[in-house]
Amino acid sequence: MPGQTAGNGKSLGRAFLVRRNALWAKLRGLEPGTAFEETLAELSALIGWNRARILAGLGLPEQGAAEAEARAGRHP
Repeated sequence: MPGQTAGNGKSLGRAFLVRRNALWAKLRGLEPGTAFEETLAELSALIGWNRARILAGLGLPEQGAAEAEARAGRHP
């Protein structure tokens, strides 16, 4: 839609929407770990959402995120 912007104020062009949707789809298919965290960080930078908001968008509670971090070798 004309005039719409992402959370970071950037115009929503087709390339942006395709990339955003691809990152969401990739996150849904990944198990917790390094690839998941890297993809989450990339999506966060693209859309301007923090980690907790993205996890909520995936239907993952923050508690589940802490467990995923522990399995990935990080401590909350």
